[in-house]
Amino acid sequence: MTVPSDIANPSLANEGIRRIEWAEREMPVLRLIRERFGREKPLKGIRMTSCLHVTTETANLAITLRDAGADLRVCASNPLSTQDDVAAALVHEYGIPVFAIHGEDNATYYRHIHQALEHGPQLTMDDGADVVAVLHKDRRDLLPGVQGGTEETTTGVIRLRAMAADGALAYPIVAINESDTKHLFDNRYGTGQSTMDGIIRATNVLIAGKTVVVAGYGWCGRGVASRARGLGAQVVVTEVDPVKALEAVMDGFRVMPMADAAAEGDIFVTLTGDVNVIDRAHIEAMKDGAMMANSGHFDAEINLKALAALSEGRRRIRNNVEEYRMGDGRKLFLLGEGRLVNLAAAEGHPAAVMDMSFANQALGAEWIATQHGKLEKTVYELPDEVDKEIARLKLHAMNVRIDYLTEEQQRYLTSWQEGT
Repeated sequence: MTVPSDIANPSLANEGIRRIEWAEREMPVLRLIRERFGREKPLKGIRMTSCLHVTTETANLAITLRDAGADLRVCASNPLSTQDDVAAALVHEYGIPVFAIHGEDNATYYRHIHQALEHGPQLTMDDGADVVAVLHKDRRDLLPGVQGGTEETTTGVIRLRAMAADGALAYPIVAINESDTKHLFDNRYGTGQSTMDGIIRATNVLIAGKTVVVAGYGWCGRGVASRARGLGAQVVVTEVDPVKALEAVMDGFRVMPMADAAAEGDIFVTLTGDVNVIDRAHIEAMKDGAMMANSGHFDAEINLKALAALSEGRRRIRNNVEEYRMGDGRKLFLLGEGRLVNLAAAEGHPAAVMDMSFANQALGAEWIATQHGKLEKTVYELPDEVDKEIARLKLHAMNVRIDYLTEEQQRYLTSWQEGT
């Protein structure tokens, strides 16, 4: 049977298989879920569209959903994040339709989303809410058949909550990003390591001694700031939230407005989920040789139009590094086209943290499928007991044992009679 697909090169499948198997070694929680799903088939016959970064880790999630019985189609959630060998393996070894090509242009990116929607999904799985947006804008005819969805990212959850607040959201969504076993680990440890990995692979610069400006001190910003400091950088944090700014100060980082940090930074990393965090005035203040990278979901955090308008010329000087020559002779460098640098210039998060994130995705899909008809058209969080079960499975896989409450301790915590 021919598997519907649009991929770069089918001959890469064998390399993709080997890399998918390598990632699977670091994903024991998802493996356990896949074994159960294979027996119970909780998603049997359910049509799913997954818009995710097409990486080795995502491949293991896709195989898990397939083994659960889902009729799955996969497309990319970023034009630069697709690993073409993985896409080829999913199609030709695992029989999963994939519509994704590394470096695809904007028109192809959205064509692929439409192709992934052609079978009329009952469940959606998003990383940035692009499938939800396309459904609501262009394919409203498919909305009555959609039972629910899941969302992976902070940026996507922000978009979806705005839709729910406006009464525009047409079906319930589980905010996977809000699970502790996602944002505390994937966002902090995964983003922290993979972002610095992407910057180093793109530039091969020494981080030690550099001033790294981290825009945003959410869980992703915390991770990048921590890893940059660990590599010997002087770290500056910019924030708009006074509580997060205070936390950054207490964590030992310098905190200042971007207007002040712009003249000091050697490397800038944006992780806010907002637009024009690095704006025209900041670009004008940057010193010669400054490098800009983004690790937020969309390429909107660095004002690319202002950067182009201020420059007299540009050239690609290394893979994933573009040099912009300013009118005053300064040279500024943009990494990964301003897209997610950890996926544009590297391989994304390590499999060990995606193990928990994709366990949340798999169990989130199962949960929302079982709740069909009971949920309102809004954004939900995955039940706390599911989150804790993922953590327990991860600890078990790591051979880490923990304490359990005794009956006496449980009674004490649920009573009010005892005091000083």
